[in-house]
Amino acid sequence: MSTRSTPRSSSSSRVPRWLRVLLPAALILGWLAAAGIGGPTFGSLSSVVSNDQASFLPSSAESTLVQEQLGEFLGDDEIPAIVVAASDEELDATALESIAGLQEEIAALEGVVQASPVVPSEDGQAAQIVALLDSSGESGEVGDLVGELRALVADTDLGPGVESKVTGPAGFTADIAEAFGGIDGLLLLVALGAVLVILVIVYRSPLLPILVLFTSVAALCLAILVVFELAKAEVLTLSGQTQGILFILVVGAATDYGLLYTARFREALGQTRSRWQATVAALKGSFEPIIASGGTVIAGLLCLLLSDLVSNQQLGPVAAIGIAASILAGLTLLPALLLAFGRVAFWPVAPTPEKPRVKADGEGLWGAVSNLVDRRARTVWIVTALVLGAGALGVTQLRAEGVPSSDFVVGESEARDGQALLSAHFPGGSGTPTQIVAPEGELDAVAEAVADIDGVESLALASEDSPSGTLPWPADPASPFAAFEPTVVDGSVLLQATLVDAPDSTEAQEVVREIREAAHDVTDEAIVGGTTATAIDTNDASSRDRAVIIPIVLLVIGLILMVLLRSIVAAAVLLATTVLSYYTALGVGAIILQWLGVPDMDPAVPLFAFVFLVALGVDYNIFLMTRVREEVGKRGHRAGVLRGLRVTGGVITSAGVVLAATFAALGVIPVLFLLQLAIIVALGVLIDTTLVRSLLVPALALEIGPKTWWPSKLAREPRTPAADRSDAEVSAAASR
Repeated sequence: MSTRSTPRSSSSSRVPRWLRVLLPAALILGWLAAAGIGGPTFGSLSSVVSNDQASFLPSSAESTLVQEQLGEFLGDDEIPAIVVAASDEELDATALESIAGLQEEIAALEGVVQASPVVPSEDGQAAQIVALLDSSGESGEVGDLVGELRALVADTDLGPGVESKVTGPAGFTADIAEAFGGIDGLLLLVALGAVLVILVIVYRSPLLPILVLFTSVAALCLAILVVFELAKAEVLTLSGQTQGILFILVVGAATDYGLLYTARFREALGQTRSRWQATVAALKGSFEPIIASGGTVIAGLLCLLLSDLVSNQQLGPVAAIGIAASILAGLTLLPALLLAFGRVAFWPVAPTPEKPRVKADGEGLWGAVSNLVDRRARTVWIVTALVLGAGALGVTQLRAEGVPSSDFVVGESEARDGQALLSAHFPGGSGTPTQIVAPEGELDAVAEAVADIDGVESLALASEDSPSGTLPWPADPASPFAAFEPTVVDGSVLLQATLVDAPDSTEAQEVVREIREAAHDVTDEAIVGGTTATAIDTNDASSRDRAVIIPIVLLVIGLILMVLLRSIVAAAVLLATTVLSYYTALGVGAIILQWLGVPDMDPAVPLFAFVFLVALGVDYNIFLMTRVREEVGKRGHRAGVLRGLRVTGGVITSAGVVLAATFAALGVIPVLFLLQLAIIVALGVLIDTTLVRSLLVPALALEIGPKTWWPSKLAREPRTPAADRSDAEVSAAASR
């Protein structure tokens, strides 16, 4: 029995053996060093994270302008925490005395700048204390200060039936910080665990999944190291949601690039015994699609720099750094590892020239799919397009105008429960007023215009002379406050409007819009800010970003596809199918979120989902069509399309499942924005890889025919059916 032998490659013989050993060893050691330095940075990344929504707004926004002046009126670096105590019955003298004692203990806490007197509700069933916390960091993080305050309130016996909570801006800040606390550990463990399970199923090998996963972790370590140093130097602004997206994006993208390279390496091992030759062949086959797909994702992400929101702007370069690290690891570390381990990495079933593990055309799942597309191309693309279009109709149910800050945290939230208690017994805006900065000479006119608006409960003026820090408006000459004057800064005063509705409600936003209109009618110099105004400006900026950035991303990616595939028609088809896939995911996701009881969507979710799904969806387009183009040059259009589908179907679907699983891992972080993004992106990736890349695109390519490649020469060259072409003709076409 004879065995087939493969001659040693000339490229292998030209490269000295010492270099073939030293080069991969140097690459592996270099990446180990990078991982060793970047690994410990995981725990430090949260120290440079900021989740303050106001800091992400453009400098021209009204709420930003107000925020910049608040320190001069109210004191620097202070954030209010509201302690509310309530009962189903009227609070008796004992309960009120206990609450007064609690107020004294709160005022004595380190980090509490000032604590207001106890303010009882009109119904007598509740009382509140507003504590201004030091947010400069000198007394500790806001979340830690709120934790101490909550511990003190919980340990204080206020009497039978009295419930107490800590809410307000400081309370919500603490809850958000706690929700993001699992990013450094839980999120990463869930994502890596899901990827490991999928890789074991795909490869059926104990070692290969570990090599691919190690490559992903090394890429993440490098990305985190770079991002941490840039954030520490204040070159980048990092938020909790950006941090979570970075983790997921790097793990998913690096694994996808690893799957593509591994598929090429395994295919090459089935054609040669030389590991070096297989590495060279795999790099030649995967270098262009990995560079092209990664570069396309980076280009799409950098379009976020055009956003008005700093948080969106910074996600672009942060995520681009992550993708660059993924590309670098996929083209250096993984090839070095597979070169070092060779066929052992694929144990127990390693490919060899005698057993290349390549199925004959028509065999297996992807053979059956290609046969279906071959026989019923028109039916396949029409039915698939109709199914995707039906899913896209769910976009009509989309509600992306913003979510209340009280719903930002999924699950338990003491701040949300406290806000409900506060709204039940006090005006909803108590302790979180809308801030109006107006010229001193126009004070009465602005105040009168604002006071006439339905939804405004009361007005007060900031006063550093007053013991409470405020003066009621209108002034009462008989009041003890008559002796005090409002604080004047550069000829302006600060008017505070307490609203009837909770500050994060839709009703409060409508009232603040009316306040802005009324104040601007009096004087153009009036500016309106505060928690509600910040939410309004954020939502408006997000809506503007969607209108501006989405067309630019489409244009940029379309141009890249035209250059890469040398075809206008193919680029248009791929872009159109990717957009259809995006709208299908958005529509189905909107229906799922309604079913889950969270129909309101953060306005940034559709934009982020678009950037990820279009950019990453093009990844799979590039994986498919670069191989199809290669096969078309050898076998003709129809046979090339079907051959490309067969050989890439498995790796593209596996890559899609990996990426969907990593994005789905975002759902373990109890933050509504990340949950919504996880559902839509995971859905979109699965739709894209199972329906669009496997059925719609190949069927459309067969329907259009060789004109798919117009204006390149592939569209003009006459094609001989693959069944009529000899191996010699295929080889001659390949050499050409």
